[in-house]
Amino acid sequence: MGKLIKVDSQGATLDTNRRNFLKLGGLGIMVAGLTLAGCNDDDDRGMGGGNDIFDLGEGDVGVLNYAYALEQLEADFYTKVVNSFYSGISEAEREILTDLYHHEVIHRDFFKAAISGVTNNVLPTLEFQYTGVDFSNRNSVLATAKALEDTGVAAYNAAGKYITNLDYLVIAGKIVSVEARHAAAIRDLINPGSADFSGNDVVDSNGLDVAKEPGEIVAIAANFIKTPFTWNEQNIN
Repeated sequence: MGKLIKVDSQGATLDTNRRNFLKLGGLGIMVAGLTLAGCNDDDDRGMGGGNDIFDLGEGDVGVLNYAYALEQLEADFYTKVVNSFYSGISEAEREILTDLYHHEVIHRDFFKAAISGVTNNVLPTLEFQYTGVDFSNRNSVLATAKALEDTGVAAYNAAGKYITNLDYLVIAGKIVSVEARHAAAIRDLINPGSADFSGNDVVDSNGLDVAKEPGEIVAIAANFIKTPFTWNEQNIN
């Protein structure tokens, strides 16, 4: 018996549409990101005055390091996923998760290059832990991916108002649109063809994406991040 493939009203397979949806979101970041490292920022605080615990810094640099920490986490997670795909994974899911891996690595490397271009106060490579995550189990992997993508979108949504450099703000807007595509794609893998991509857990009563302040996001990310760092949220205002 042949494989059953779902087709939309235009004749395209749903698997193809998912991949095209993701690719449209990822194309602009590599090119747009190349120009950001040349932007100037006056905040150059060094590496915390010799303190063993890294401080993210003030102003735009603090926000960029904050985003870099989250992108490191997502890149590390998807690296583990693609290096050992769960048993029984379909080819469509393999391709989608590989796409997400490539996007997150691009985001991670972009932030490292961008921050390095304006300051030496660059967040070091972090160590992570995945307590309770079973990378051999589909439900565990996709549930974790959903949590990380939703958290990333909410983080960018709230952090945007703290960015003063318009070039940084434009790039952050591009990246959060990609992260939102990731979140939608993961939700569709978990519950295909549903309206979960706009569930009331990620869209508020005003029809807007949920935004979470840095304190909320760090509390969530702390479950995964082993490397300690400090950040005074008042320094980003």
